[in-house]
Amino acid sequence: MIHTSGLTKHFVVKKKTVEAVRGIDLHVEAGELVALLGPNGAGKSTTLRMLTTLLPPTSGSARVAGFDVVADQREVRGRIGYIGQGNGAGHSQRGRDELISQGRAYGMSVAAARARAAELIASLDLEGVADRVVSSLSGGQRRRLDIAMGLIHAPALLFLDEPSTGLDPQNRANLQEHIRELRAGHGTTIVLTTHYLDEADQLAERVIVVDHGRVIADATPERLKADHAGDRVTLTFDHEADARRGEARALDIAAGARAERTGARVVIEVPGGAQLTPKLLRSLDEANLDVVGVEVVRPTLDDVFLNLTGRSLREADAATPETATTTPQESAA
Repeated sequence: MIHTSGLTKHFVVKKKTVEAVRGIDLHVEAGELVALLGPNGAGKSTTLRMLTTLLPPTSGSARVAGFDVVADQREVRGRIGYIGQGNGAGHSQRGRDELISQGRAYGMSVAAARARAAELIASLDLEGVADRVVSSLSGGQRRRLDIAMGLIHAPALLFLDEPSTGLDPQNRANLQEHIRELRAGHGTTIVLTTHYLDEADQLAERVIVVDHGRVIADATPERLKADHAGDRVTLTFDHEADARRGEARALDIAAGARAERTGARVVIEVPGGAQLTPKLLRSLDEANLDVVGVEVVRPTLDDVFLNLTGRSLREADAATPETATTTPQESAA
């Protein structure tokens, strides 16, 4: 469904070249749900804009739904849905009318567009505001309307760029359920960018980590967590002396583990820590070391990002604003 080779995008900002995307190779099969993970300025949104024909690549190639994104823009656009970060509906139009017009633009009959609009309005909790002008809607309501516009024609390939931004937990959950239904019921291929790490973990079967315009990891969430982050096993002892002995014994048993001791508490980080814990506790018991507390915490995708880049995703977001790789030309596109 998506194939890119050496895809790059450069911008000139104040006479300096900014390399927003630096040779990305992607391959997404039909029916996959893939999440792009990375901080603002990493190149995620720029990559999506190239794949959706909104920006021309500087170099490299990309084929989407079987068509070249430069030579066959019309064919690509007819087969995809795109929910960007900005508001897409006309502010002076009524929400329901915008949905019907969007459906008609994709070749749906008036009856089909109206029926689909009503379905999405109910699903995304817009029934009380759908017939108001868009400018009177709240930010969250406009966001849900944007999502409905991207879903109106049930596309074979759907791009979601930060779709949950501005949504409350209830509507985030509704959107996630709709995404699952699209994939299960229609076999829709979905490419998602998000800063909600739990969303990527729950929805995506593959997570692609992008940083500084390059792909630095590509695997299932579980594989990424197994390869790039370990379980954290916290052991609490009665005495600091026992903790020192326990730390040494744990490091002998857990190959490749890292340990940190504070007083009578030892925190061990090791891949497969949850499976290793029973063996570790037996060994400590054999050494007459009494453990009074045990806690096992599984790694998160933020731990993966921290180990891959040296910073957490949230820290990266705060330090690297989106405008770092966004230019007036890109915003206009």
